[in-house]
Amino acid sequence: MLAARETISGRLHRTPVFSSATLSRRIGSTASLKAELFQRTGSFKPRGMLNVLAHLSQEEKQRGVITISAGNAAQSLAYCAALEEIDCLVVMWQGASEAKLAATREYGATIDLEAPGPAEAFDRLAKLREETGRAFVHSFDDPHLIAGHGTLGLELVEDVPDLGTVVVPIGGGGLIAGIATAVKEAQPGVRVVGVEPELSQAMHAAFEAGRPIPVEPRSIADGLNAPFAGENTLAICRALVDDLVLVSEEEIRAAMRFLYERAKLACEPAGAVSTAALLSGKVELERVTTCVAVVSGGNVAAKTAVAILGEE
Repeated sequence: MLAARETISGRLHRTPVFSSATLSRRIGSTASLKAELFQRTGSFKPRGMLNVLAHLSQEEKQRGVITISAGNAAQSLAYCAALEEIDCLVVMWQGASEAKLAATREYGATIDLEAPGPAEAFDRLAKLREETGRAFVHSFDDPHLIAGHGTLGLELVEDVPDLGTVVVPIGGGGLIAGIATAVKEAQPGVRVVGVEPELSQAMHAAFEAGRPIPVEPRSIADGLNAPFAGENTLAICRALVDDLVLVSEEEIRAAMRFLYERAKLACEPAGAVSTAALLSGKVELERVTTCVAVVSGGNVAAKTAVAILGEE
């Protein structure tokens, strides 16, 4: 993690931690919010992506990189590849968020939209990897990616002196794997709790099966709709994560409204799930320490945000 921080130092933001008196009152314990939506590209993803690119050989960089993503990983790899002057191809699929498509293009990536859906997109990815010879960058299960995401955990340990619990959204598991590794190494007594939507349970399914298995995610928190958990992330989560909880779609919407109205954080649904777990009372807390909810991103289509924020 320290090496990863040295690698990305000065190129990405050290995001702020805000205390929240209102959230603290609601949950009966001191609470803060790690505002990772203020990271470059609007999510935590560049932390890991930049570290992955730093470990590519010169020959791999010359061949270009490829990934598959319909969301924040696409944007962050496009942004980081542009920083490194590496050609970037992203496999997405028809029906993907227009806002995220546009942002990925603006960061300089080429987008392949031949696949009609997520399942077909993986077949398309395999075909393009073989045809182009590009270096594949995994969106959540690469060890260098996980180490890069762990820099967020280092910041929490340093910026929250009475840290007791960290609550983290889970998609494929890269973020929580990195945070748990960093936090547990520095302060083994800190609890790490992972949160998934009820309609996107890749990590829960992997825990139950003992291995990553395919799921069909369909949560409004599209940034967490991973089709499976990673092998590396599963191993780390089984060893270091203290608890996994689920939140409903309505709890996610309510948390997103809370963060917008009371904390003034314009997050995406995926970024609200950690707060949703706190507001719904699904995380066991200690009153004498601080609980931090990681607000992982803010990339949400205007239409989606308006619909959620306009609900009663």
